[in-house]
Amino acid sequence: MEIAGLGGLILLGLAIYAIVNIIGSSAGTGAKVLWTLLVLVLPLIGFILWLIAGPRSARGMA
Repeated sequence: MEIAGLGGLILLGLAIYAIVNIIGSSAGTGAKVLWTLLVLVLPLIGFILWLIAGPRSARGMA
């Protein structure tokens, strides 16, 4: 497997992880749609922005 292929696979996994957590968050529907689009259109930048400022999972809130 090429290094680029492995990087793409890792990026896909991170994007899927982010989208699953976005959908499971307590944010409103509009915010979920915008964050999901950001992660899909700009995978690496969107994932980093989601980590920094994205909606948190309802499960993780105490």
